[in-house]
Amino acid sequence: MRLVNVEEMRAIERIAIEEMGIPAATLMDRAGRAVADAAIGLAGQDGRIVVVCGGGNNGGDGFVAARILGAAGRGVLVVALGAPGKGSPESTAAWKAAEDAGVPVSGIQALKEFPVRRGDLVVDAIFGTGLERPAEGNHAAAIEIIAGLREQGAMVLAVDLPSGLSTDTGHAIGPAVRADATVTFAFSKIGLVLQPGADLAGDVTVVDIGIPPAAAARILASAELLDEATVRALVPRRDREAHKGDAGRLLIVAGSAGRTGAAHLALTGALRGGVGLVTLASRPEVLGPAMAGRPEAMSTPLPGTGSLSRSDIPALQGAAASANALCIGPGIPRGPETAPAIRGLLDRHPVPTVLDADAINALADHPGLVAVIGHDAPIVLTPHPGEMARLIGGSIEDVQADRVAIARRKAQEWGAVVVLKGARTVVADPDGPAAIIPTGNPGMATGGTGDVLAGLLGALLAGGMRPREAARVAAWVHGRAGDIAASRHGERGMVAGDLAEAIGAVWAEWGR
Repeated sequence: MRLVNVEEMRAIERIAIEEMGIPAATLMDRAGRAVADAAIGLAGQDGRIVVVCGGGNNGGDGFVAARILGAAGRGVLVVALGAPGKGSPESTAAWKAAEDAGVPVSGIQALKEFPVRRGDLVVDAIFGTGLERPAEGNHAAAIEIIAGLREQGAMVLAVDLPSGLSTDTGHAIGPAVRADATVTFAFSKIGLVLQPGADLAGDVTVVDIGIPPAAAARILASAELLDEATVRALVPRRDREAHKGDAGRLLIVAGSAGRTGAAHLALTGALRGGVGLVTLASRPEVLGPAMAGRPEAMSTPLPGTGSLSRSDIPALQGAAASANALCIGPGIPRGPETAPAIRGLLDRHPVPTVLDADAINALADHPGLVAVIGHDAPIVLTPHPGEMARLIGGSIEDVQADRVAIARRKAQEWGAVVVLKGARTVVADPDGPAAIIPTGNPGMATGGTGDVLAGLLGALLAGGMRPREAARVAAWVHGRAGDIAASRHGERGMVAGDLAEAIGAVWAEWGR
């Protein structure tokens, strides 16, 4: 499902109105009617409806909804935060039409004094997609009052998106409304599917208000929400005569003293991901613990001690000779020559490669290598926010401030697929829109889940999937497996191994 940011939505609306001749008033009327329909569905049978209108077009949508609700015989009150005649021509006309229809319009004092009863509903039509700075004055006060009314039992319906929420990032810009439901128009907005925006928005309904598809087609999409049907279609069924070689050969370079579990979990992720043959390359002392309970996997020792270095390249080269894909990084011993060693391996074996965990941290120590390492090999980087911050020389706050934009920018700069992990993982590639992954839960914030993802992704690459599709499938399936594990063990009780084993349940759901 396509998602839009502020710039894209404005451009699409401009094309529809100015070039395709669709009156802005018509779009506003359709939006308002959709809000009215949603309000009737949310409010109790005898519940009163308060529509809080700002001075812009979002407020105009609210005035249209109030007029429709009044005509339907619902008790409705408008609280106007703007001044008559100060908005757009369309919002001004909508205000006048509501008053002419007998809808009572009051100021913020009426909202302050509103006594909540069972079934009452507040419609938040204060700010739309164009908010760029924190709400102030009566607008900020109204947002706080709405919060209090919700605590007293009123339901809250947001128009287009909760007021105070950034359309592009999902973060609140100052005080923000928490809604039980949101009616958004034409397309869902990026901020409605990223956290914490997804929580603030409640149940989101996307309403077609008549913007022609041709208008949207002229504006390149920057993001999409990845749905199950789309992901499932990317995963082919196996041929009835398939053998293990057809499912791919994966080399995993992982593990170190005290971090053998990372290698074990990556192996499990790969095996449950459907790889045909998987080999673990690691120091001899790692192989025994890491391979325990995984008789399906093979191993090859990396002679020597300490961190990975250039001296390991010959052994790695031998282990990688028959591999269709590489997975490097979970728990590896890192030192000053680790990034050059990875570069040396990829120069000799430019196959699709997952760089995870300490492979990413090693690159962060050599910023000049990030954009050129494995330049002939398709690369997928799987950083969590801390690792991404180290890669870009910034802070976690910098990364989290706009996850979609930074993932897209760095994917283009590095010529790689970037899987930016976290609540609502973002998968970006150099050429297309970023994919936001709706699966997953807070129980996945536990050690080892990233190692599972790296192995799963490596298996899909080894099986022949292109990096863009493999990353999307792996991230979605990883999150769904986490949801299955949480349903079995609880978010607090699940561990990474539970998630790894649940990958098989996802394939079973899909008949794969």
